[in-house]
Amino acid sequence: MWVPVAATTRPACPGEVDGVDRLFLDAGDFDRMVAADELLEWSRVGPYRRGVPRAGVRARLAEGRPVLLPLDLPGALAVRAVVPDARLVLLVPPAYRPDPALAAAFAHAVVHDRTERAADELVGLLGSSFLAPARPRPSG
Repeated sequence: MWVPVAATTRPACPGEVDGVDRLFLDAGDFDRMVAADELLEWSRVGPYRRGVPRAGVRARLAEGRPVLLPLDLPGALAVRAVVPDARLVLLVPPAYRPDPALAAAFAHAVVHDRTERAADELVGLLGSSFLAPARPRPSG
């Protein structure tokens, strides 16, 4: 499973490494990426912007490798708009009931009631290409 390094205009926090934790860009470089359509999706977070560079995602998918994009709802819907065949998974809290129109944008919803169970289900989805839900791990 590959997770892309997000680009951001915020400054690095202590201990963060450029190109490893994030791609730390100035506003002008970020604007150039947006203008060149080099970001799969992007958004403003407070005074800063963040986005997912498109090139690495395309390369991994072309190799047949799964890509994990930890996105908020607007980011996931933006990805759906530009990659209609993306298989998106909605991670939801136990009591959350997504609007049917919103749920239709996702291939599957995973209830995050217990981290281990939700992680098992996600791993099962990857192994099954979303054909069947994961089976719980035996206890003990």
